[in-house]
Amino acid sequence: MTLTVDSPAREQADAVRRREISARELLELHLARIAERNPQLNAIVSLDEERAREGATAADDHLARGHQVGPLHGLPMAIKDTHAVAGWRTTYGSPLFADHVPDRDDLVVERIRRAGAVLVGRTNVPEFAAGSHTFNRVFGTTRNPVDPERSAGGSSGGAAAALASGMVPLADGSDMGGSLRNPASFCGVVGLRPSLGRVPTWPAANQWETTSVSGPMGRTVADVALLLSVMAGPDPRVPLALSQPGHVFAPPVAGTLAGLRVGWSVDLGGLLAVDERVASVLASVGHLLVGAGARVFEDHPDLSLADDAFRTLRAWHFQASYGELLHRHPDDIKPSLADNIRAGERLTGADVARAFAARTTLGEVMREFFTRYDVLVLPTSQVPPFPVEQEYPTEINGRPMESYLDWMRSAYVVTVTGCPAVSVPAGTTPEGLPVGVQLVAPHGQDRRLLEVAAAFELARTGG
Repeated sequence: MTLTVDSPAREQADAVRRREISARELLELHLARIAERNPQLNAIVSLDEERAREGATAADDHLARGHQVGPLHGLPMAIKDTHAVAGWRTTYGSPLFADHVPDRDDLVVERIRRAGAVLVGRTNVPEFAAGSHTFNRVFGTTRNPVDPERSAGGSSGGAAAALASGMVPLADGSDMGGSLRNPASFCGVVGLRPSLGRVPTWPAANQWETTSVSGPMGRTVADVALLLSVMAGPDPRVPLALSQPGHVFAPPVAGTLAGLRVGWSVDLGGLLAVDERVASVLASVGHLLVGAGARVFEDHPDLSLADDAFRTLRAWHFQASYGELLHRHPDDIKPSLADNIRAGERLTGADVARAFAARTTLGEVMREFFTRYDVLVLPTSQVPPFPVEQEYPTEINGRPMESYLDWMRSAYVVTVTGCPAVSVPAGTTPEGLPVGVQLVAPHGQDRRLLEVAAAFELARTGG
């Protein structure tokens, strides 16, 4: 089979390692795809072809000398523009950081580089990764590769669009309220929000803030596992990091749906407003699971406390991170983010304590739920990709959305449980727009979750 930029990342990495294709040749294939698709999609920003070619040449030289190479050796990658890359422009999607160049890598970038990836640029993000539609005043809007008149989601929207269009074979991202999962759903790729502590973050202003995590995206579940094997694992600088090493995710993932105990819910008992087209796809998922031998029950955990917990902790985090910036530059932060920062300023200690108490209760709710089920299945996003000129959906099935967070509740209520969740392509709307299904497993069971996701992927695609 001829290797192309659309081939699985594992196949591309194996081909470089076997010297069937050089890192330089593989890079040129991807640069050609970037030249073809990026002008329309605006997924990759701060592209540096010269530096990428130098990196690919160094990768080839390293291999030629017989040195041991990492699992991503020679794979072109663009890093999310909220992860600091030493010596590379890192804007966070904000005009206030339009010329910012860090002097050190974030830990996740350090690990990706060490694994042998060849960096080509950055992937576009919303301002400070706030909101699930990727646009900013530095680089503009990222468009959906399936339908460029639609949103690619966010905040890892540039990553998902670059991945889905073959500009890169793998992509890193981060997820607070759905920033890995929503764009994966919108662009028809796989995005994993790992268990809390699975992918450590360093440096961090607050090591005890546990709503945002970094994680992998790929075109297949197997490729997501490959990147997770690089990103995951303990670090002595991160006290909450899980001790399990990343290499447990390196072997091929395979599982079965036969006998799987599934709690399946379209709307979490009315907690979610779900577009009828998404609900239709989720119904087909239920039928597929039953047909594959799973035991499917229409059931869900009580996540009613999650809404207040997430919104409180999100506002608390944003105020702590950007409050001083808003005070000094009140006209240089987008209104929706500024409103959230100001909401954080109004919080009391009792409010934050209530949110953490709710997270504790939610942990117990999920622990009890998973004594009866292996996975929870629900929508990734409550809506299909929406028009690119909108900031966010203002209604679902005629039901008004009160804020720019309401339409992504299906993702963020899972966030505050601490459980791993993966979005896997599940089907399309009548217009051909991608829809993902969200699979959730108990905390720490990321490998098991990926096995179930791989089995679902195989059942849906037939191979």
